Amino acid sequence: MSAFVDDLAELAGACQQLLADTDGEITEQTVQKYYGGRVEVNSFAVADAAIAGRHGEALGLLRHALATGADPVPMVAAFAMKLRTMAKVGGTRGSGGQVASQLGLAPWQVDRARRDLQGWNEEGLGRAILTVAETDAAVKGAQRDPVYALETLVRVVADRGLAL
Repeated sequence: MSAFVDDLAELAGACQQLLADTDGEITEQTVQKYYGGRVEVNSFAVADAAIAGRHGEALGLLRHALATGADPVPMVAAFAMKLRTMAKVGGTRGSGGQVASQLGLAPWQVDRARRDLQGWNEEGLGRAILTVAETDAAVKGAQRDPVYALETLVRVVADRGLAL
């Protein structure tokens, strides 16, 4: 039922549907049968998969998110926030707590950015940030196909800024 975490009315409806359609006990298998294919996708899940280099997963999550009504603008904002944090943390030294206080971040954000930076170089990160800016303009009307722009962003980020 994690597919309904953002919509309590939808969760209540799903529970009512299960009660109406099921005889006897409602088990985990029953819930999986009815709702197993449904996934709640947020912008950060897409960005996390792309930053980790999992292009296929990120693209699938992106398409699912868009098909279920996700707004492209917050999607781009999630990428921007994560890449910006990676850029801030990239050249720092010191413990997570020290760097966090210097940058105004939480220690877990510094630790996460350091993990995310594995496999990236400065040029690739810079190219990915430029692609975020282009995608931001595209989803706000500068291009005809914002979905294509988002898919390009996912590809560039998943390739760690090396693909264009």
